[in-house]
This record gives sequence, structure tokens and C-alpha cells, in this order.
Amino acid sequence: MTSERIDLVVVGAGIIGLATARQYLSQCPGKSVVVLEREDDSALHQTGRNSGVLHSGIYYAPGSMKAELAVAGRSAMVKFCEEREIDHEICGKVIVATRNDEIERLRALRERADHNGLAAELISTARLKEIEPHCMGVEALHIPSTGIVSYAAVCRALVAEIEDKGGVIRYGAKVLTIDESNEGARVSTLKGEIVAGLVVNCAGLRSDHVAKMVGAADGHRIVPFRGEYFELVPERCDLVRGLIYPVPDPSFPFLGVHLTRMIDGSVHAGPNAVLAMAREGYTWRDIELSQIVEHIGNRGLWKLARKYWRTGAGEIWRSVSKDAFVKALQRLVPDIVAKDLEASPAGVRAQAMDGKGELLDDFSITEAANTLHVLNAPSPAATASLEIAAEIVRMIDTRSS
Repeated sequence: MTSERIDLVVVGAGIIGLATARQYLSQCPGKSVVVLEREDDSALHQTGRNSGVLHSGIYYAPGSMKAELAVAGRSAMVKFCEEREIDHEICGKVIVATRNDEIERLRALRERADHNGLAAELISTARLKEIEPHCMGVEALHIPSTGIVSYAAVCRALVAEIEDKGGVIRYGAKVLTIDESNEGARVSTLKGEIVAGLVVNCAGLRSDHVAKMVGAADGHRIVPFRGEYFELVPERCDLVRGLIYPVPDPSFPFLGVHLTRMIDGSVHAGPNAVLAMAREGYTWRDIELSQIVEHIGNRGLWKLARKYWRTGAGEIWRSVSKDAFVKALQRLVPDIVAKDLEASPAGVRAQAMDGKGELLDDFSITEAANTLHVLNAPSPAATASLEIAAEIVRMIDTRSS
């Protein structure tokens, strides 16, 4: 059987995969690129099911990839949107301490902003009321550089540019196997076979499965966490002007339920974080037996459950009880009541766990003979996607030099 020969194959047509294909074609004109996507369209999972925030980079450890690439990535993404007239807005956000025992952590975030080169101002309750009239707190941190955008719209622009530069996006092309050899990487898909000079794995929720095909998972596995959202009914959207976040809980590796005005004017509330029973487990009814078996056999997950059981139980309670979800929101905006909220589509976060059973805090990219693997790229990966792509192409250049 004759195999198609391609310079670069990218697995996954989410925002990182598309940004990587575009970046490579921009730097290497004349090269051949194919993006393989198992679904029938791009940006159907993490990219198209998030809150659309242009993150500032304030939360991430100074010197980490997340901090450096989010700060640079936000600027790059804003420029990208401006040049292509993609709707976006730099609306700023407030992180709100609702109890006195949160103030010290809030001020630590202010110091982290300095380390990460971000403008952030501790503000009084009076100033908070000017920014968000319905929000309550004892102190807050204002980050003016945070913004909002539709990442699905960004992906549509990326697709157009990839195709304009001669790249191909092949939908319904689930990757079945990858075999590395001296001639390159032989990729078998539902739509035929390709021999690639290099494969970049940006498969998100399935990235560990792809990496295992060539022994490059490095002990990492994806643990899917579902984030469930509500949205404010249209007549109550005036309760939120921009972005309102709680002070992160140090006992849990997620940011907590927050309120986000979307680029279309709607206001989303959430997400919580509950263990999903399938890689694409967007509801409690979405169950894969293989995923349940994997969860049961994952010692690291049991370790995580013991460590965070109390907070995790609260997340599950907010999943099954709308009143509990409302109560969490009322800490930030007391005027919200249950009838103000209607269900909104959930997302699933592809969170990597290492071989020691620890959740990876930073982005992670591993390499094998003819492949690169993006194995951990949860939030703020969409914000940082253009810079992540630039980093991947730098790694490709290093390999060929």
C-alpha cells in the first residue's frame, strides 16, 4: 500500500494543534502539513467549551511555562484578534476576598503579579463596587489586562490561514497507530496512512493515548475533570459587568466557581470540577467502561481523592444540587438566586497526572524519535496557544539543526 508522505503531521484540531500547524507553515513555507482530527470539525472539546477568558497569567509560578507563555500569549492573541477583526474585549477582572482569612492569599497574588510583570491593584470595597456594583467582598485585586474572546472564532481564522498556506485539515481521521522508524513516523488513520517526517501530538483529552503508541507518555496519563456551567438568564446579565473570581482555595488545584461575561454578552457561572467517567464525559450519563477501569486502577487518583476528599465532595454536591451551586455564587454576588440560572454546556479539562500520582502544575511536552507530545495543556493553554505553538516550532527547529 502506498503511503502519503508529509513533512509535518499534527494530531488534533484544537487551538494548540491549529496554532502549531499555522506557525510551522509560516516559518517553513513550501513544507507539507496535515492536521488529523478524529471529530467532524475543529475546536469541539476543550477549545470550544471553555469560558473564553484571555488570562493575564497572575496565578502561575514565576518562571514556569504557564506564567511566561500566558503573559506573552495574551498579548499575541490580542494582536492576532485585532489584525483579523475577531471580536474580543479587554474588560479586566476582579479576584475577590469574601472573608478576612482570604486577604493574605489575595495579597500573595498581588506579589505574584509583580514577579510575572503584570499590573494588578489591591482595591477597597468602595472601588470594587464601582467596577462590579453587585459584587460583595472585604478586599479585591483588580487585573485590568484580562479579557474575553471566542476561541472557536480564533480557530476558524487559524483554519483559514492553514488552508491558505497549503495545509490540509482532515476530519474524521482518528489515529489508530503510530510507528517510528528511520524513514519517519508511519501514522495509520481511519482515512489512510501517512509517513511523516515529524508528528506533533496535540490530541488534548486523548494525548496520552497517542503518546503511548510510541512509548512517549513518560508515565503521564490524562485524568478528565468535568467543569459544569450555568448561565444567567438574559434579564439578569446586568448583575455582572466583567469577570469575577474568588480567591483560589489552596486545598484544591482549580480556581473555583466564578462569573464570566462572554464575548456574546451572556454571563456564565462556573465551572465546578468533578471526575468525568469518560474522556468526553460532558454529563453524568457519559460513561466509558475503559475509563472507569482506568480510574479504579489509578493509584495516583486514589491518593488525590484522599488528599482532597473534602473539597472534592463539595464539588460533587454542587454538581447535583443547584442550590449549592447558587450558594457558592452568592459569596461573590449575593443578588443571584436559583431562578436566575439556566444550565449551560459543560466542558472537560484534560489534566495530566505524572507517574508518581501528582497532578502536573505546568505545561508538559515530551519527545521521541519522530514525535513531539503536548501532554499537559489545560488552562491557560488557549490564551497561550500562539506562544505554545512558537515553542513547539522552536523545538522542531532545534531537532533539525
